[in-house]
Amino acid sequence: MIGRGVVLLLALTCGVAVGNLYFPQAISPLVASGLGIPVDSAVLVVTAAQIGYAVGIFLLVPLGDRIPLRPLVVSLLVLTGLSLAVASSADSLPPLFGASVLIGITTVVAPAVAPIAAGLVAQDRQGAVTGTLLSGSLGGMLLSRAFGGVLGEWLTWRAPYLVAATLALILALVLAFALPKTTPPTRQRYPALVAASVRLVLAEPGIRRSCFYQMMIFGAFQAVWTGVALLLTGPVYGLGAHAVGVLAFVNAATMIATPLAGRQVDRRGPDPVNLVCMIAVLISAAVMLGGVLGGVVGLAALAVGTLVLDVAMQSGMIANMVRNFAQCPDARSRVNTAYMTCAFLGGGLGSWLGSRAYVLLGWSGVCALVAVMASAALIRHLQVSRTGSSSVPC
Repeated sequence: MIGRGVVLLLALTCGVAVGNLYFPQAISPLVASGLGIPVDSAVLVVTAAQIGYAVGIFLLVPLGDRIPLRPLVVSLLVLTGLSLAVASSADSLPPLFGASVLIGITTVVAPAVAPIAAGLVAQDRQGAVTGTLLSGSLGGMLLSRAFGGVLGEWLTWRAPYLVAATLALILALVLAFALPKTTPPTRQRYPALVAASVRLVLAEPGIRRSCFYQMMIFGAFQAVWTGVALLLTGPVYGLGAHAVGVLAFVNAATMIATPLAGRQVDRRGPDPVNLVCMIAVLISAAVMLGGVLGGVVGLAALAVGTLVLDVAMQSGMIANMVRNFAQCPDARSRVNTAYMTCAFLGGGLGSWLGSRAYVLLGWSGVCALVAVMASAALIRHLQVSRTGSSSVPC
């Protein structure tokens, strides 16, 4: 069992690790000007990190069922710190793209830690602990954009990478002493662990459903935050990269909502929470459409709409994870591997589609994309509700 202090430290670590995927969204215009490349090319750095993250989840997170918590987390943080340092020295797009893939692959602490931590607390605390860890991850998502935008404009786009590298290495040192000793639940060989993730998705309808939900909702989330950087720094608003960070900072209130969502999942079950979240994403798309108006009204619409979107995405993620962990309690890391790989493949696709939608149709196109992806998840959820399908333990 682990205490609250260790849970909070792990939540902080999740936030720092996840933040490495999101501060590049705020500084993509700075990267474009610094390297002399088009903005839509600089956005590829964000997509590279998301795709790398999906690869890292698939290849590395299954090790959580095979390797003790402490050496796994410390090793990942050290590798992430080194990859961030390499990215800070890139002098053109290809090496920065490659380094971003490596950052994504290695910064998978959050999906590696979540299933292990869930197994180290009582069953009636799993939703609350998962919510706490996800609130740390959410803090990393939101605050890293503010950190990246402000620091990037104050110094250069390289500064956020250097600071993030330093934080990762410091946390590796702290956790080398703070984390408890754990015993992995299996001694299966690595190829079998990786293959098990694929088998679980193919064999378990409940896990497939969770994966599809998060692919759609997280893809919509990524489309918005990729497109909003282009909107705020474009002709409608004419703001700097720090504006993306300020907008994300406003949404830090989501950190309070996610533990509450975890408790609602504990009380009511995952399906009702999923339904509310999908409807909320559709509402957020309508609200965010007001961003085309510009000025104070447009900024208010963006602030409210992205806040609703962020709360819905994170709350739905908690519901999906609790469903998965309950269905396969002896294979949590392998289940989380399948789930998070699908989620970030959806996120990478959403980032790319969001940038293309903005280039072709403007902000209205991004909002339409969000509505389409949320509708796909909602239709699937309603189909399951009508048929009365239920998940059974693995």
